[in-house]
Amino acid sequence: MLAPVKLRRPRLVALGLATMTSLVAAGPCDIYGAAGNTCMAAHSTTRALYSSYSGSLYQVKRGSDNSTTNIAPVSAGGVANAAAQDSFCSGTTCLVSIIYDQSGHNNHLTQAPPGGFSGPDANGYDNLASATGAPVTLNGAKAYGVFMHPGSGYRNDATNGIATGDTAEGMYAVLDGTHYNGACCFDYGNGETNAHDTGNGHMEAIYFGTSSSWGTGAGSGPWVMADLENGLFSGSSAGKNTADPAITYRFVTAAVKGESNQWAIRGGNAASGALSTYWSGARPSGGYNPMSKEGAIILGIGGDNSNGAQGTFYEGVMVSGYPSDATENSVQANIVAAKYAAASLTSGTTLTVGSKVSFHVTTSGYTDHYISHTGTTVNTQVTSSSSSTALKQAASWTVSTGLGNSACFSFQSVDTPGSYIRHSGFELYLATNDGTQLFHEDATFCPISGLSGTGSSLRSWSYPTRYWRHYNSIGYIASNGGVHTFDATALFNNDVTFLIETSLA
Repeated sequence: MLAPVKLRRPRLVALGLATMTSLVAAGPCDIYGAAGNTCMAAHSTTRALYSSYSGSLYQVKRGSDNSTTNIAPVSAGGVANAAAQDSFCSGTTCLVSIIYDQSGHNNHLTQAPPGGFSGPDANGYDNLASATGAPVTLNGAKAYGVFMHPGSGYRNDATNGIATGDTAEGMYAVLDGTHYNGACCFDYGNGETNAHDTGNGHMEAIYFGTSSSWGTGAGSGPWVMADLENGLFSGSSAGKNTADPAITYRFVTAAVKGESNQWAIRGGNAASGALSTYWSGARPSGGYNPMSKEGAIILGIGGDNSNGAQGTFYEGVMVSGYPSDATENSVQANIVAAKYAAASLTSGTTLTVGSKVSFHVTTSGYTDHYISHTGTTVNTQVTSSSSSTALKQAASWTVSTGLGNSACFSFQSVDTPGSYIRHSGFELYLATNDGTQLFHEDATFCPISGLSGTGSSLRSWSYPTRYWRHYNSIGYIASNGGVHTFDATALFNNDVTFLIETSLA
């Protein structure tokens, strides 16, 4: 059961939608409501989606004591109070434990349970997302999105007012257009209520990624498509629709809507410009007309808890009825006016690309150790300025621009040029760059101010709940508590904090 939370549902007011001033002042759900499309669910960790909403946006849980706090807008209708989160999470890690529904229908999103597929967390649940992995600014004010790695997921299987059967609905989401993969399925929208595949037409959700097992769009993706169950659709069939473009925007607005024998996909740059229609037409054949929607809400996963995908979510809503293009265009104008922009992923010690560094352990009793390697195994070894040249070189690393994200860094071995520290199975290895997206992302790390209060901690870009950790002299990316032995909470802050020094060699 959820802890009591103060949610203030705003009164629907008459909105003059003819002028840009009123568009900017109104929230997305105000705009939909004025057009007759009531928000049945409204989720965002970045801002209020009603002009008068001042209740909780989301809940964070910190690793130091598992306590929680709710994050609200700084003011009614405004941006999330990131400073409150930063204060609560200072010196520890934090997860997003609940994404609250601002609509007043109590369609909150919580940790997804097992279904057709089990998650990696305890009892088959999916992981919760890092509360700090996706910093952004809105009109210059800091906020955090929901960075979801493979294995993470949220859902609500007992919703209120979400469309079922062939009832009309619409939805949009603002996503990170650079964070995706080809696995199934990074979705937001309507899913099955039992977390299992119950057949064609039992879902209607936005999909974003490069999966090509069913439908595709132009180029190599990523694409905005619709997950209708047993098929990702870019158009009239689970085939190629060249009018569905590959997305190149940092922030993307994705929209899907459907009614009896009619549906559409729309999208655009969430930072500028208008929406375009990628598909509008009749429902696919083969069990999709009429639809058999069940009314659960999913985020980051498929309706059957397929949880291999990744992506970042900032905001999204689900509305009653089939919204007009004009209404969606007004919502897009509101999103653009919010001025989403990327924020820094790093803090603490400044690194210079091309410099050489060594990572000095800070845990008491091990302060004579440095991050090193023996063959492909990344470990810690006793090393000093008087050690052999070979040992000093093994503990020295060249700073490179992040292979998976240029805002962070990758670390190339001094004694094995072309090989980088990467994670695989949550263990750190030294491996040759194979040029794949997976390698690049697994070899990218974001230094932040050390969790122990000194030095730096190295957060995995692709799994931002996880940090470099030495455990029994082996290198891992570890979470602060979890199912693995190396996720132990004891000494966590110390074990994930390193002094970044001029290289030993």
